[in-house]
Amino acid sequence: MLNDLITFINDVLWGQWQVLIVLLVLAGLWFTVRLGAVQFRHFGHMFTLIRGSTQDDQNGISSFQALCTSLSARVGTGNLAGVAMAISVGGPGAVFWMWIIALLGMATGFAESVLAQVYKVRDSHKEFRGGPAYYIQMGLGSRWLAILFSVCLFLGYGLFFSAMQANTITDALNNAYTIKTHYSGLIITVAAGLIVIGGLRKIARFAELVVPVMGVLYVITALAITIMNYQLVPDMLMQIVQSAFGLQEAGAGALGAAIKAGIQRGLYSNEAGSGSAPHAAAGASPRPNHPATQGYIQMLGVFFDTLVLCTCTALIILLAGTSGSGEMTGIRLTQDAMTHHIGGFGLHFVSIAISLFAFTSVVANYAYAQSNLRIFNLDTKAGNIGYTIAYLTMVFWGSNASLKEVWGAADMALGLMTVVNVTALILLTPTITAVSKDYFRQRQAGKTPSFSKDNCPVQGNVEPGIW
Repeated sequence: MLNDLITFINDVLWGQWQVLIVLLVLAGLWFTVRLGAVQFRHFGHMFTLIRGSTQDDQNGISSFQALCTSLSARVGTGNLAGVAMAISVGGPGAVFWMWIIALLGMATGFAESVLAQVYKVRDSHKEFRGGPAYYIQMGLGSRWLAILFSVCLFLGYGLFFSAMQANTITDALNNAYTIKTHYSGLIITVAAGLIVIGGLRKIARFAELVVPVMGVLYVITALAITIMNYQLVPDMLMQIVQSAFGLQEAGAGALGAAIKAGIQRGLYSNEAGSGSAPHAAAGASPRPNHPATQGYIQMLGVFFDTLVLCTCTALIILLAGTSGSGEMTGIRLTQDAMTHHIGGFGLHFVSIAISLFAFTSVVANYAYAQSNLRIFNLDTKAGNIGYTIAYLTMVFWGSNASLKEVWGAADMALGLMTVVNVTALILLTPTITAVSKDYFRQRQAGKTPSFSKDNCPVQGNVEPGIW
């Protein structure tokens, strides 16, 4: 019965109705236009804001830690297993549509992270909290919609996503080293528990240490493989474009599969529009002190995640001359491709990479869901203990569940979250554009941007004493 319900909801969201594909493309186009193509026009400015982004204060994490935390949630199975699934189901053309949804999604990611900063609050520990539920409740004055989003978030990031990440780790380790899944699952669960009990600051510090190192090593490996196979690159790029537009033998059916698989897995990887990254963005003490700063920082996260890291995985797979068998082969396709390029060490490299990528996602997912306990008035000792037990239970369960079962539940939760969040973003567009233009004007005038709600009125109410 439950599987039938999940299948029905996914069919509405991702299947023949393709509600989410249309919604995300339109949202990306909407914010690209309303924000003056900020992701292209201010592309270089994203990188300049990284300088000085390591500073924080007692109320929040640094902008760099917020970027690493959001990347630790983004950079996971979507980058290795998800790309492999997209190529298996949609062919090489799925990679092209992953790029497109990422470019559009950068504007959506900018918009949602700006709102997260505007409507953030201080919790009982004087740390910043925020996210879609907060800007829905404070900006739109809609508590029921905020609760609906939080429920979807708890199902997704609090439960199913962490289970799915753990599933991919145990599958990779079982394939490489024949380690029984319940053993590796137990280790993952205990390790995650030791980190998450330290709260957002400990999770952010962990992400700050791990994410840059593993990202750089993965990119260097992919570049080395590309250089070794440089003569195959032109044909590979032609294959991606032809497959993306259904110009190969399979025709229209392949076109639909490529678009659906690329956008679905692209969203799962970069999360733009889903409402997840705003939780990390809200926790930051931005430099300069303006909400738009985190818009740029999190927009950079979408770029790194999909246009850099997912592309690296696609290169590794396609340059190996394989695109899967049409089944959701997941991480094993990436392992086989890496083994093709660099021999037996490739299997070990991917196993270690996916374990680190996915594990950082597991701990970041906890922080996202935990920040929403306040929406249910459960930000208490008992509430935190209860949520932590449920989260760790799902991590262990996911380690031993079937791949199809876990991915289906994750797709449903992500889809429902995205529908609610994008709806809120559209309704809050006046605030997004006003705050963004305030930043643009100050920067154009040669000033260091700073924000005051008195000089830039926003919808609804903001937390007193923050802006």
